[in-house]
Amino acid sequence: MRIVIVGAGSWGTALGKIWAEAGHRVILLARRREVVESINTHRENPGYLPGIKLPSGLEATLRQEVLREAELLVWAVPCQGLREAARRATGVLTVPPPMLSVIKGLEVETFCTPVEILEQVFGKGEYMVLSGPSFALEVARGLPTAVVLAGKTPRLSFWQERLSRPVFRIYRSEDVRGVELCGALKNVIAIASGISDGLELGLNARAALITRGLAEMIRLGLKLGARPLTFSGLAGLGDLVLTCTGPLSRNYRVGRRLAAGEPLDQILRNLGQVAEGVETVKAVRRLAHDLRLEMPITEAVFRVLYAGVPPARALQELLARPLKEEFAPLPL
Repeated sequence: MRIVIVGAGSWGTALGKIWAEAGHRVILLARRREVVESINTHRENPGYLPGIKLPSGLEATLRQEVLREAELLVWAVPCQGLREAARRATGVLTVPPPMLSVIKGLEVETFCTPVEILEQVFGKGEYMVLSGPSFALEVARGLPTAVVLAGKTPRLSFWQERLSRPVFRIYRSEDVRGVELCGALKNVIAIASGISDGLELGLNARAALITRGLAEMIRLGLKLGARPLTFSGLAGLGDLVLTCTGPLSRNYRVGRRLAAGEPLDQILRNLGQVAEGVETVKAVRRLAHDLRLEMPITEAVFRVLYAGVPPARALQELLARPLKEEFAPLPL
């Protein structure tokens, strides 16, 4: 099968590697010539996956025309740039192929998920999302990983079988909205977890933050039509735990460095990659306000990132909130 992946960052490259090793022909559509030359000549993408040797079945290109060759078109670009990238592709594609989003975020201006953006740009078609606890570096190293593939397509089982590998186990779901929301919302909580660990608040605090963060995710997700069980699965709890505890998480690292007093613009420059939660928190906060939902952790992260509130003060404000029942009525 010919797979074209738009985006040659860490996640796109890692997926390209495992699918090329499974015998698929995989082409990465990159933005920078040096990335293309490094992959095609040296079999490495050192800016994103240093030390990982890439198979010969994985190629990279700058040519948009390669989109016409795709039997599956995978989108692995930052969420805030997806709409523009998709619009560019409409000038090349006459009949859109099946599309898979591996993006975890929400578009700030519209609150749209990645699949919703693709549907708006390309119209009727076959759309899916792949999400779950999956650091790109570990996937590229061939370490065992389990994720979930969600879609409304009757061929979901077909895609599940074609894209799975022994060390990359894929479960399937029809809850596209829930899986996408989980992937976006957990990044916000991961920033809070990084702040907590950066302030050396301990494992008790981190566990409480993850649990209450999950409650916020469920509160918003149910209001937006997600299925409750999705939040206890790989895309929900699984990915939340991973990104709130693993140092490979970019969002978690942002939180730790905020706790150390580093300015956000400097953190993002030094990070070298996109931490989706930094932008997603804007959309989540606005959604919470519009829907009159209480999401105090999200509010605290926003205030640290964009209102100049010191992390220690944001923590004090969280702890000073009135006492309440653990399980308040969920939105219907």
